Amino acid sequence: MRERNYSILDGFISNIDGHLGAFFKEARQTARAYPAEKVGDLVLDESERRQSEGFMRVNHAGEISAQALYQAQAITARDSKLRDAMRRSADEEIDHLVWCEKRLHELGGHTSYLGPFWFIGSFTIGTLAGLIGDKWSLGFVVETENQVVAHLDEHLEKISEADLRSRMILEQMREDEAHHASVALHAGAAELPGPVKKMMRLFSKVMTKTAYWV
Repeated sequence: MRERNYSILDGFISNIDGHLGAFFKEARQTARAYPAEKVGDLVLDESERRQSEGFMRVNHAGEISAQALYQAQAITARDSKLRDAMRRSADEEIDHLVWCEKRLHELGGHTSYLGPFWFIGSFTIGTLAGLIGDKWSLGFVVETENQVVAHLDEHLEKISEADLRSRMILEQMREDEAHHASVALHAGAAELPGPVKKMMRLFSKVMTKTAYWV
């Protein structure tokens, strides 16, 4: 039987369908253990709990966007090794997605109600970056991950010292995101133009400010 060659449009539809459905599933499998599994919490007051909830909701929304970005760029990548690397990074981001969701539930919070919007927007941007060329796609990954690391640094600085479980998750995520940026950079990423970086920072700001509450 002849194997079907899937187009970019096929991949777009398949990914949108699969991931939007996944947002409503409680249980997901991760490749790695929950970083906070053996870490006890000190008592959080209501203000600390709300802050941690907001930060973890932002990070969960960011991981939805990361899934969209890597899946889109895997579909559009010309080089097979790059395609595989993008998919491996997407798998690692699934761990982050699940960890953030689990911590949100522990805090009595909810994920962003705008999850489908974050996914579709990031998937579209990732597809456009991938269509321009692999080196620009990699450059987009480097800038995205650098911005994520900056957000995680800010959260680690502001989050309550008593919230040990959230801190363990954020520290592991920071390590992974920095690694993803390094891999993309050494794979031949191009330096993005200043206006593109500015646009990305604007989108990121809108997402983080909105997802903190919604």
